[in-house]
Amino acid sequence: MAERTLVINLNLEENLLSEIKQEVPDWNVIANKNTDEIEDELAEAEVVLHWKRAAAPTLLEKNNHLKWIQTWSAGVNGLPLETLQHKNVTLTSANGVHAYPISETIFAHMLGLTRKIHTYVRQQQEKTWHNAGLKLEIHEKTIGIIGVGAIGQETAKIAKAFGMKTLGVRHSGKPTEHIDEMYTPDQLADILPQCDYVVITLPLTEETTGMFGAEEFRQMKNSAFLINIGRGPIVNEDELIKALENQEIAGAGLDVFATEPLPADSPLWNMDNVIVTPHTAGATEHYTERVIRDIFIPNLRHYLKAGAPNVNVVDYEKGY
Repeated sequence: MAERTLVINLNLEENLLSEIKQEVPDWNVIANKNTDEIEDELAEAEVVLHWKRAAAPTLLEKNNHLKWIQTWSAGVNGLPLETLQHKNVTLTSANGVHAYPISETIFAHMLGLTRKIHTYVRQQQEKTWHNAGLKLEIHEKTIGIIGVGAIGQETAKIAKAFGMKTLGVRHSGKPTEHIDEMYTPDQLADILPQCDYVVITLPLTEETTGMFGAEEFRQMKNSAFLINIGRGPIVNEDELIKALENQEIAGAGLDVFATEPLPADSPLWNMDNVIVTPHTAGATEHYTERVIRDIFIPNLRHYLKAGAPNVNVVDYEKGY
C-alpha cells in the first residue's frame, strides 16, 4: 500500500508536530511553510493543513489524491470553492478558534467608542486635557449580534455581564443561550432600530456581500455604533462613510475593510468617531495550539475512523 501523505504548509513547534505524527505514525508528514520546497509532497498529499494560494496550482492541477483541506482561518471566501467542490475535496475551517480574542476585540471597540478612549489617546499625543463630551455607558444597553456563531455567542455571554439586552440574527432563527431574542436575516429591519450597538460577525458570502448599506444605516439609531469584525465587503464602505459624516450613526469600530490594507487616502483613518484596527481581531497567543488541538487533531481522528472530518465542515452551497 502506498504511503499516505499529510502536508502541513507551515512550520510548527516540535511538540505540536509530534502530537500530529502520533495520530498517523505510518504517514509521511511534512511541515514546511515554503510551498516551493514541498511541491512534490503537495502533489501527493491526501490531507493538507493550511491552505496557501501559492500551493493552488499544484493541489488543483497535479494532485489526484487530495481528499481534505483544513484551513488556518475561519473565513473560506478566498479559496476556489467551486473547484474544490468539483474535485470532491472536503474543506474544514478554523471556525470557533477565534471566539475569545475576537469577542475581546469587539468589546475593546465598543468600550473604546463609548468611553472615548480613542479620543483620549489622540488628545494624549497633543497633551490636551479635555473631557471630549464623555457621557455614555455600555451597561443595560441593547446589542444586536448579526451572525450568532461561536464568536457571537461568546460576545452575547460577555454582554450579559454588562446587563445588556442581547438580540441575535442567524439563518435558523433558533434560540440559543445568552441571546434574549433571535431573528432571521430577513428581519434585519426589525432589529436595527432597537440596537445601541450593531456587531457584524458574519462570513462573506454572496448573500452577505453588501448586506449593510445606506438603508440599514438609516434604520439604525443615530446614537448607535457599528462594529464589523466579519469581512469588509459585508458593508458598503462608501455609504458607511456618508452615514458617519452625516451623523446617521454615532461611530464605527472596524477591523475589516473592502480593501486591505486600508488605503492611505480612506477618510476612515481621520474620522474622530471611528476606530481602525488592521484585521487583527483574531490574533492570539493561543491560535496555533487551538487550531491543532481543538480542531485539526479531532478532525484527523474522525477522518481516520470514518473517512471524513466532522468539525467545521464547510457547506459549499452556503459558502461557509
